[in-house]
Amino acid sequence: MTGVLEVDDLSVDFGRRRLPAVRGISFSLAPGERLGLIGESGSGKSVTALSIMGLLPENARVRGQLRWRGENLVGRPDAVLSRLRGRDLAMVFQEPMTALDPTMRVGRQVAESYILHRDASSGQVRGTVLEALGRVGIEDPQRIADAYPHQLSGGQRQRALIAMALMNRPSLVICDEPTTALDVTVQATVLRVLNRQLASVQAACLFISHDLAVVAQVCERVAVMWRGRIVETGRIVDILERPRHPYTATLVAAARFDPSEPRAVPADLDAEPGAVPDDLDAEPEGAPPTRPYGGEGR
Repeated sequence: MTGVLEVDDLSVDFGRRRLPAVRGISFSLAPGERLGLIGESGSGKSVTALSIMGLLPENARVRGQLRWRGENLVGRPDAVLSRLRGRDLAMVFQEPMTALDPTMRVGRQVAESYILHRDASSGQVRGTVLEALGRVGIEDPQRIADAYPHQLSGGQRQRALIAMALMNRPSLVICDEPTTALDVTVQATVLRVLNRQLASVQAACLFISHDLAVVAQVCERVAVMWRGRIVETGRIVDILERPRHPYTATLVAAARFDPSEPRAVPADLDAEPGAVPDDLDAEPEGAPPTRPYGGEGR
């Protein structure tokens, strides 16, 4: 069955020096499926997400294919992508205080994509916004809709972003580190809300994180990124229990690291917790691209 999204040999580089950020990655998402994209900062996760949304800066060069329901979006005019963004493709950003406009009331911002893609009266829009805020567990949605972002807590702002992303029942939601700025208790609540809302609209999800424990609460599959490449793909339980690539093993060991147990990192990696082993140096120029362990795509 054709996936909702099929990424095929995607590469992205920037500037006159053409510095590579993403190097020939491939994966697919079926309707309703959730894929975790995990790796350290700078591994290419967010660039991948922005490529799919068509939000990269002008100095970016994108090669490969991004097939949305079979149609390649690479090179399509922004007018085409604008019709998809907010309606079929939606994104929940990492930091709600930068994602939300501080000069606009929250309800107006939640309503923006709905107004853009729907023909509805102001009364209908208001009712839909209040319902959306209520569905993500916000108490007193009228007060929150009339408030400015600085008047909300971090958890309330992140829930508002989730409500905004799901206003038009999109087929794919990209979540870019959506709980990083939250404390552990609020993070758990937001993840429960996100899981429930994704299930309610039956949306596929690309969930970006550096935290394996968080990804395990949302996703069935995971793709591990390192230096712009996907080095391992598989079911989350297999990745956690039987990592095959050394970098994946390092991530798992770091997630489970206990400072009271100096042997928490597998001995064969010969690395400090969170460090990248020496044998994972980048391939020399001209070397063939790394193929992911566990197969590409689905």
